[in-house]
Amino acid sequence: MPDILKLVDITIRFGPLVANDSISLSLGEGEVLALLGENGAGKTTLMNILFGHYVADEGHIEAFGERLPPGQPDAALNRGIGMVHQHFSLAENLSVLENITLGTESLWSMRRDRKGAREKIIGLSKRFGLVVDPDALVGDLGVGERQRVEILKALYREARILILDEPTAVLTPQEADDLFETLRTLVAGGMSVIFISHKLHEILAISDRVVVLRRGKIVAETETRDADRASLAESMVGRSVHDPKGEPMAPGDTLFELANVSLSSARGFGRLDNANLVLRRHQITGIAGVSGNGQQALASLLSGNVRPDSGAMKLFGEDVRDTSPLQMVRRGVGRIPEDRNHVGVVGEMTVWENLISESVRSVPQSNKGILDFKAIRENADRLIADYDIRCQGAQAETRLLSGGNVQKLILARVLDAQPAVILANQPARGLDVGAIAYVHGKLLEARARGAAVLLISEDLEELMALSDQIQVVFHGGLSEALDPHTVTLRQLGLMMSGQDGSGEAAITGAAS
Repeated sequence: MPDILKLVDITIRFGPLVANDSISLSLGEGEVLALLGENGAGKTTLMNILFGHYVADEGHIEAFGERLPPGQPDAALNRGIGMVHQHFSLAENLSVLENITLGTESLWSMRRDRKGAREKIIGLSKRFGLVVDPDALVGDLGVGERQRVEILKALYREARILILDEPTAVLTPQEADDLFETLRTLVAGGMSVIFISHKLHEILAISDRVVVLRRGKIVAETETRDADRASLAESMVGRSVHDPKGEPMAPGDTLFELANVSLSSARGFGRLDNANLVLRRHQITGIAGVSGNGQQALASLLSGNVRPDSGAMKLFGEDVRDTSPLQMVRRGVGRIPEDRNHVGVVGEMTVWENLISESVRSVPQSNKGILDFKAIRENADRLIADYDIRCQGAQAETRLLSGGNVQKLILARVLDAQPAVILANQPARGLDVGAIAYVHGKLLEARARGAAVLLISEDLEELMALSDQIQVVFHGGLSEALDPHTVTLRQLGLMMSGQDGSGEAAITGAAS
């Protein structure tokens, strides 16, 4: 396969940090290149240089035999490079159609071809299994739905090189299989793909070649046919990785309960329809579903952002009527939000400030009531070390951290407080295999000490590995609890699309 893309000796520094250290790699026509690396390894930085968002201190990029001008995203787009960014670049006040077509039409055009654009978007949606309403306002969409829009935005521009960062995070297993089949068809026609994923089984299934980064350097490069999950995981983190296993435990007292709870989507927190949920001590309850089917509503109720329109919500056996996020935290609810950057942290604050942001009233103080900054920063240093948060110390601004390290910061803040009830909403999204194993271990430790955990995840392997019971959410309805040891991935995938094995509606209470 002739090389259509070359990155030659790419180096970039941020102060004393060398984010990319003399990286050279190539991409062939019709090739799927997998890019692996632990959080902070330099993957996103390298792709941002390729797409023109950053300018390398050294090295250059060649696309289709010509040098790519540095620092010019429009040049990358015009050269046929499409990228789905790790953090979304969408205008929340515009519709899905407007976001996808933004920048694709001449400013001198007298009229917009909305009909043609709509037909093309609908065609791409069906072809790739990325269901989205072209007229929906992006500000009303969940995180997973926004990722679909980002994928469609790149495909709409008919890219010849497609960079995909975690593209299956919002898909059912059947939809992921369909996407892979479509990618194989496109690759057979000459499309080239850089595929970034933490799901090693996907890397092994779809890629031709794997490049592994660690601490800004290429540490391994191999043909996919010569790789396996264990070797890739070890290359990523520099050590053997073992998935934690939870011991069987009998569920204890009920700590949180929803009984026939409904919530209107007009409230802006998603929709629920007569949902029933029970969280018990020593139990992890997993929620499976395609993003946008009611996960946001469940998370908002447990976080204290909203109360039910009807039905009962109880915490520690007491009805929850007047609530707020502050009250839920004070009463022992730990919250790992889905949107880590906009909800989980304040980017302009330092790492140590974010670490104490939910417990500032209980942190060490001097006898004069002044915060004990020495003790606070010592505790921050401990959490940074324990959770392997890659940053330039506790004084670093949080906005400078990679997405995975922001997630580690949130996990450190929540889990170190040992809450009785834990909302874990996509807790391992964007983390490398080593960090995922660590997070899973922490959730299992919380379960063992008596916490009740609500695990919302679009990674079915994660749900099957950690959950004591699984419920599927579809159009606001919740299924009965399922045994993860007996239910199959195919059954879950069908239920996530509103079907059971016979094609009938699977979830009572869900709208058709």
